[in-house]
Amino acid sequence: MASITAPLGQAQTTAPGLKVSDFFRWSVDHKIIGIQYMATAIFFFIVGGALAMLIRWELLTPTLDLMQNGEQYNTLFSIHATVMIFLWIIPMFAGFGNYLVPLMLGAKDMAFPWLNAFAFWLIPPAGILLLLGWFVGPAQAGWTSYPPLSTLYSGDGQTLWAMALHLLGISSILGAINFIVTIKNMRPQGMGYWQMPLFVWAILATSIIVVLATPFLAGALTLLILDRVAGTSFFDPANGGDALLWQNVFWFYSHPAVYIMVLPGMGVISELLSVHSRKPIFGYRAIALSSMAIALVGFTVWAHHMFTSLTPELRIPFMVTSMIIAVPTGIKIFSWLGTLWGGKIRFTSAMLFALGFLSMFVIGGISGVMLGSVPVDIHLHDTYFVVSHLHFVLYGGSVFAIFGGIYHWFPKMFGKKLDERLGKLHFALTYVGFFFTFFPQHIAGMLGMPRRVAVYDPQFQQINVIISIASFVLGIATFVLLYNIVVTLIAGKRVGANPWRALTLEWATSSPPPAYNFIGDPVPFEDPYGYGTEESVAYLDALEKRFPPPVDTSATLTRAPQSGD
Repeated sequence: MASITAPLGQAQTTAPGLKVSDFFRWSVDHKIIGIQYMATAIFFFIVGGALAMLIRWELLTPTLDLMQNGEQYNTLFSIHATVMIFLWIIPMFAGFGNYLVPLMLGAKDMAFPWLNAFAFWLIPPAGILLLLGWFVGPAQAGWTSYPPLSTLYSGDGQTLWAMALHLLGISSILGAINFIVTIKNMRPQGMGYWQMPLFVWAILATSIIVVLATPFLAGALTLLILDRVAGTSFFDPANGGDALLWQNVFWFYSHPAVYIMVLPGMGVISELLSVHSRKPIFGYRAIALSSMAIALVGFTVWAHHMFTSLTPELRIPFMVTSMIIAVPTGIKIFSWLGTLWGGKIRFTSAMLFALGFLSMFVIGGISGVMLGSVPVDIHLHDTYFVVSHLHFVLYGGSVFAIFGGIYHWFPKMFGKKLDERLGKLHFALTYVGFFFTFFPQHIAGMLGMPRRVAVYDPQFQQINVIISIASFVLGIATFVLLYNIVVTLIAGKRVGANPWRALTLEWATSSPPPAYNFIGDPVPFEDPYGYGTEESVAYLDALEKRFPPPVDTSATLTRAPQSGD
């Protein structure tokens, strides 16, 4: 790696202005594509969140109120889960990856720009196709779509559901191939694998999972479509098929898919904790290798979703692998805690969400280890305990990381910093609303409340009222973020190119970056997490001279306190 005295590389001090229309057209600029991914994902987050509010409204009482029948409720939670997984979390992290990976590598763009754009433009029609199913006999089999519910008891919308997921899977595979080639071939001179930012490591591990696992989902969906429209019987035992075939193939994708949704978030957290605690990352190589370990071991645990349908002799091996995969995750948790220890922590909105991730994801991890135990899982199978675990991992984990990433990289994307007061209000409402929405579901599940039902035993009404009220608080929190984004884009003050004084390479160019990111070849700092040294302070000061903050922006916005730099 180059020393601090090496040139930083040239870049424009101002980026050419973008029009709103630029984000509604075909573009091969990875930055525009990244924002297109994220804006589309946020739209579907609002859609999925609205469906969640309807679910919690219905569950305020133990009888049907909002829905006319159970089939409508089945559709509600089926589309909600599908949207949140396939049209919110996965595309949102793809957006972060598209925007940041080339910048973090000092590259001009992704390896295959046209393919990058094509992968994005598969997503809007897939989302439209999924929602159109509501009008032709909607999917009612849940996001897992087990036969025979998905073959015999759902309308034509179930076929559209499968076709939509096919398009989304193709998009994911194309994007993952692009990431792998970009990371392999487009690193600058002096940046070996062990100098890559941990977010890039996370995207690499995620992309490997996508390439290896998503074809299995495509195969399962193809068989499902054939059973529905061509008269085959792959999943019909009465005609020689096997309903458990779907479970095996589906979960061989869908458990690794959990890490597709979580690993990028872990990469985001690694960046946030180091920058906002002004501390070198603890256990860099351990964190990087643990991402790869999760990518590998994740393929050995799929059948723990099937403990109730497995023969007893197959349960123990999958229980063991389910426990083993907690080890690399634990390595990350302890490394992050080591990073925080002794750091000069700045409680920015981004840092608060990173800390929120740590607390919520640990709870989700503990409940996951519990469900990895055969006797516990059999007792709690298909109860609200599983719903709670899933949301602590995917909302308390993935979504908290997304929110933290938005606050951290918004200045890079738009040259403006989100309002910190609104950000902290957003965090407080999200943290409280989330915890009291999903933690009580552990209790309801242990007491025996089944999931995916609209009519439940009246003994569970009181706890469901608490859960629903908290969920409405969580819904309100989202509007605080949206308001913050809109107001900042319209009237926010510009900030400097590197308001957080970070060392990773995306901050070594203007905010927002110019068309091809850098003019000349940027030289990365020796250690992307080497805070607290004289060299890092000199490097950051040199960056600030190259990209001076706007004259009309106050010092508190352009330069954070330097103690510990």
